Amino acid sequence: MDTVARPFSPTVLQRRIPVPSDLDIAQAATLKPIGQVAAELGLRDDELEFYGPTKAKVRLEVLERLRDRPDGRYIDVTAITPTPLGEGKTTTTVGLSQALGAHLGQRVATCIRQPSQGPTFGIKGGAAGGGYSQVIPMEDFNLHLTGDIHAITAAHNLCAAAIDARILHEAGATDEQMFERIFPKSKGARKFPRSLQLRCAKLGVTKGDPDAFTPEERRRICRLDLDPAAVTWRRVLDTSDRFLRGVTVGQGDEEQGFARATGFDIAVASEIMAVLALATSLQDMRHRLGAMVVGLDRKGDAVTAEDLGVAGAMTVLMKDALKPTLMQTLEGTPVFVHAGPFANIAHGNSSILADRIALKLADYVITESGFGADMGMEKFFDIKCRVSGLVPDAVVLVATVRALKMHGGGPKVVAGKPLDAVYVEENLELLRQGLPNLLHHIRIARKFGIPVVVAVNGFATDSPAELDLVRRASLESGAEDAVVCQNWALGGEGALDLAKAVMRVCDRPSHFRFLYDLDEPIKQKIETIAREIYGADGVDYSPEAEARIEAYTRLGYDRLPICMAKTHLSLSHDPTLKGAPTGFRIPVRDIRASVGAGFLYPLLGKMATMPGLPTRPGFYDVDIELETGRVVGLF
Repeated sequence: MDTVARPFSPTVLQRRIPVPSDLDIAQAATLKPIGQVAAELGLRDDELEFYGPTKAKVRLEVLERLRDRPDGRYIDVTAITPTPLGEGKTTTTVGLSQALGAHLGQRVATCIRQPSQGPTFGIKGGAAGGGYSQVIPMEDFNLHLTGDIHAITAAHNLCAAAIDARILHEAGATDEQMFERIFPKSKGARKFPRSLQLRCAKLGVTKGDPDAFTPEERRRICRLDLDPAAVTWRRVLDTSDRFLRGVTVGQGDEEQGFARATGFDIAVASEIMAVLALATSLQDMRHRLGAMVVGLDRKGDAVTAEDLGVAGAMTVLMKDALKPTLMQTLEGTPVFVHAGPFANIAHGNSSILADRIALKLADYVITESGFGADMGMEKFFDIKCRVSGLVPDAVVLVATVRALKMHGGGPKVVAGKPLDAVYVEENLELLRQGLPNLLHHIRIARKFGIPVVVAVNGFATDSPAELDLVRRASLESGAEDAVVCQNWALGGEGALDLAKAVMRVCDRPSHFRFLYDLDEPIKQKIETIAREIYGADGVDYSPEAEARIEAYTRLGYDRLPICMAKTHLSLSHDPTLKGAPTGFRIPVRDIRASVGAGFLYPLLGKMATMPGLPTRPGFYDVDIELETGRVVGLF
């Protein structure tokens, strides 16, 4: 039976001038019990798993109850190419939701990613929004939350340990010894778990009794014969640690002769994170985890997590992480927090499951893609929407005067250092020179057939003439609307014009289309993205990338979509090329396969999959008041 949502009761902001720090605002906020937030959205108590009074996991059974309810409107929030400080995309996402829900009386839900500990303690900071447009409690949001990233780290590294252990044990055992160890007898019968049944099916061995296997079948089933030089599965850690980018494993006394070079990625770049974000059910996640390719055997065939026998255990570690976490904004509107892949080294979007649940419960669902339209938004359309089958109604493109001045040739913007005077004083000419970056991003969104609303995130130092210039240029370049927002200082009230514009645009027809067809060859898909999205003249491939393309085509992975891993600080692969650069070529140095997640990801230029800490990381300021237990210094 369907549940009727309770009337929504907004939380009234107690704004102060000047605006306090994000943490001070969040800690002074009035939080509704999360059960009330859920009931107002139409969730039942038996569909929740409470993690204290302010957050709860949402069980996937709700999708079955609401399967016949029509979906709400679906809006993606993206941005222009940002400065290293970020341009307030999450702040605008939250402000828009607060405007729709707390001020315009619409049933709204926000879907965003969980931030990584890497940037939280590094340069960028958290991802809860800012000012009076935040997700709360922000300490929980930016740190452990409900443990999803820890589960991903545990599952990923369990697989890594399984790889090296298997190589070691196969080297020191006969075929018969491997069979006896992998199919041990228990109470007279041999253990034959699902993972081994699936491996037998893959190899065409249909016998239900392991004792009936021929010696050749025993060898094929029990020997993976992984090539240590072709292992592609690295380890992960959710800390920015540049010294782990390249490591050598297997140097213990008992592992002599098995040393090999590998490395660590940041946990949110794990393929398991991508699987979490793209899975559509527990069954789908189990299948995707098993399909993840960890390397090649000595014949050049793919070896998967299912072959290793570890996929079931990884699913057990991930089963609770599959449920989205429900939180709230400062004005009491509901927020689903789920998954956390970076958009520069992964696909950069929150989960399909969170979006699907939200679309059944709300009239408007605001989801957010990482970084710019060339990054998370392109991947939202070409990867996430392709898997989910969901079609967006509108794109909100966030821009700032500050970033456009940087793209116009302004001095370098460095986190932790004061801004140059050109960024806080009116300079229309510098701003005008940076507009091509904004106009390029508008064109990117329009290539997918989706109407665009530009949200000019206004700062106190922006002049009315500067804000008006950005708004007029947006309209002249094909945006359906362009409005100035003050949601950082005013909360939802500061995004009312944006909310009204989004509602109008969602009622207009759209003609969504993908950028490329999956049947196109790998190179053609890469070059379409490089040309149509980045504005490149062409693509150059390293010998390693050429070899990967040949291997992936032979293995049948050439029909997967493409997830480009590149800098977020430029439309190109080079972070120093600002504005809307032309006359450049994209260098592809390597390509990795995320077969379980369902995409290939080329590494462009010097893009690193493990960030590094700056000289003065953000963790310097983070501490705790020992008398009260209150967190301090977290933004």
